Amino acid sequence: MSDKVSEKRRSVFVKKKELYEAESQGKLLYGVEDNPPAAVGFVMGIQNILTAFGGIVAVPLIIAGMAGANVADTAYLVSAALLCSGICTIIQSRGIGMSPFRIGSGLPTIMGTDFGFVAPASTIIVGMGGGLPAYFGASILGAILEFILSYFVKPLLKFFPQVVTGTVITLIGMTLVPVTFDWAAGGVGAADYGSVENLGIALIVFVIIILLNRYGKGFVSSASVLIGIVVGYIICIPLNKVDFNQVIEASWFAPPSIFKFGVNFDLKFVIPFIAGYLVTVIETIGVVQVVGEVTETEVTDDMIANGVRADAFGSFLSPFFGSGPVATFSQNAGLIPLTKVASRSVAIISGVLLILISLFPKIATIVSIMPPAVLGGAGILMFGTVAASGIQNLSLVKFTNRNLIIIASSLTIGLGVTFKPEIVENLPTVLNALFSSGISAGTITAFVLNIILKEEKE
Repeated sequence: MSDKVSEKRRSVFVKKKELYEAESQGKLLYGVEDNPPAAVGFVMGIQNILTAFGGIVAVPLIIAGMAGANVADTAYLVSAALLCSGICTIIQSRGIGMSPFRIGSGLPTIMGTDFGFVAPASTIIVGMGGGLPAYFGASILGAILEFILSYFVKPLLKFFPQVVTGTVITLIGMTLVPVTFDWAAGGVGAADYGSVENLGIALIVFVIIILLNRYGKGFVSSASVLIGIVVGYIICIPLNKVDFNQVIEASWFAPPSIFKFGVNFDLKFVIPFIAGYLVTVIETIGVVQVVGEVTETEVTDDMIANGVRADAFGSFLSPFFGSGPVATFSQNAGLIPLTKVASRSVAIISGVLLILISLFPKIATIVSIMPPAVLGGAGILMFGTVAASGIQNLSLVKFTNRNLIIIASSLTIGLGVTFKPEIVENLPTVLNALFSSGISAGTITAFVLNIILKEEKE
């Protein structure tokens, strides 16, 4: 018996030693295939949810406003988005089915409702008068197109060398900077936007995360983002920045329904969504490569194609429950280098928690009333980490005149559209959808320039 106990103790000691060495060298504590302890997995899962929550609930709130939905219907649309995000996260991270119909990249990826479809949704719901039924019908039919496109990803990948992927990864991080600074200021449209109070809260959260991540050990370092967010949340309560009346008014339980708002499969409503799905394919290729980079995983062509199929499957499934098209979330990739936890089981836990939260609106409301300044403080480091990963990737690229043109043009156009989105407002519908996102505008620029600019001769 004593030998078994001794052996167990030695095993625990060796594991702790390995984790300490990995942490001190900046390596991952847990790889994609590893399963961290339950407590670690749970905390990391919550961190993923807090990071993605604002993006997940923002789109259904906007869609509800377009459709003139009442409070009850708006609450349902938010719950449906959380439910579908959870289901799609599990599918994308774990993977289902067999080749050539495999769905899911198998990398730890959070899925959520996609901002890229807000503009075409406005065209369908308001401009064309189709309402929510047309929005859901167009989502389903457009998803079929994306599923078909997933089988043409492999030929496309030869047009995505390191100069393109490195630029896209950098751009993904940089285009999220205005988002996090809007949060830090108190949220777009806030009466106290940019107040010293909001900036102070964001700064406190930012500093806590930096100090804990840099000098904390083990679990404390990995949970630095969550700890920073919780501290910021608590600070906001006595400052009257948290309205718990919304929690009291929220219902306890809300089961999902199939086609609660109806569905309309008229093909004319799909046209505005075509560009949105083309952009989603391009962005998913970039995000899967980002996740592969930060998880230290060699990403194969099949993994990328499977990731695109997961997007398509999720966008096909979500409208049945009352949610719109989904996409891979790039902001969560920034958590992995900070927490040093790349386990897919953490993403799966996040998916399960999202499903549970969707069924209990009171819990979802507690998270949704979090002051934006708290998320802003956390986002500064997370989104910057993604950009830094792209810069690291570009450091391996030979800076020839050709490559310099590709990088400079793509970053400038991508950031230009991000900072001045109104510049594309007067473009035709398809072009507007293609270039409405800084990520898609920059990616398309890099993609096209890589094709038309010839390589220098050795």
